[in-house]
Amino acid sequence: MYIPSLFAESRAEELHRIMCEHPLGMLVTHRAAGLEADHLPFLLDADRGPQGTLHAHVARANPVWQEVRDGDPVLVVFRGAQGYISPNWYPSKPETHRHVPTWNYEVVHAHGQIRVRDDEKFLRGVVGRLTRTHEADQPRPWRMSDAPADYLSDMLAQIVGIEVELTRIEGKRKLSQNRDERDFEGATQALESRGQHDLAQAMLQAKERAVK
Repeated sequence: MYIPSLFAESRAEELHRIMCEHPLGMLVTHRAAGLEADHLPFLLDADRGPQGTLHAHVARANPVWQEVRDGDPVLVVFRGAQGYISPNWYPSKPETHRHVPTWNYEVVHAHGQIRVRDDEKFLRGVVGRLTRTHEADQPRPWRMSDAPADYLSDMLAQIVGIEVELTRIEGKRKLSQNRDERDFEGATQALESRGQHDLAQAMLQAKERAVK
């Protein structure tokens, strides 16, 4: 990934935040037919391994778990806040017209080695943690015990676990850090007025870091 120094994000806490807040990762593998991509919700265990470990599961019918070998290098891509930026939002645009459209975004590339985990104990742990994480804000969180035991066992038999031990994580936050103050404010205000609060907030956070 091309990362100009102004847009580089190397802080582990920020990389982990993006991965946890936007857990649907794109798992990129190299198989017999070439490059393949699978979109999976991941869990990050930041304390396991030098860079952390990702856990997920795939449908048993998905050939990925049979076509990769333990230890194969893989890439998982996580995309955070993102959106289009119009040059019309810059107050300086009518003065010079020397502006073009762009796209702001946050992205994390997590490199690692994959391992297939085809055992029920591992799967119950992964599904349980995914459930607790994503049901936490529900008025009455769904629990695995809500489902009949035989039905749950049947469902678990239809999936296979995977884990990715991370070896390298790189991040990029392209969030208008290269714009002057008034054009930056014009862009964030336009995003707020359009309801794109997550991108506007990400830009403000990145600007604060650039100033420090």
